[in-house]
Amino acid sequence: MEYAGLQLDCGFRLDLLVAEKLIVELKSVAAVTPVHRAQLLTYLKLSRMPLGLIFNFNVVHLRDGLSRVAN
Repeated sequence: MEYAGLQLDCGFRLDLLVAEKLIVELKSVAAVTPVHRAQLLTYLKLSRMPLGLIFNFNVVHLRDGLSRVAN
């Protein structure tokens, strides 16, 4: 897979890329763990993007499942 001239052979798969400025990771887990944040941070670093969001749909109110991760 190639992104912005960078060859990625590891199989990284973004869930959503918004306006080539924001990465969105979609989850449905009991709790967002440091592993989930590290995954998104890796995507941010590889793509040289400043901001990402994690949406966890396994919550009563969606606002409780939103996490912001900055590079």
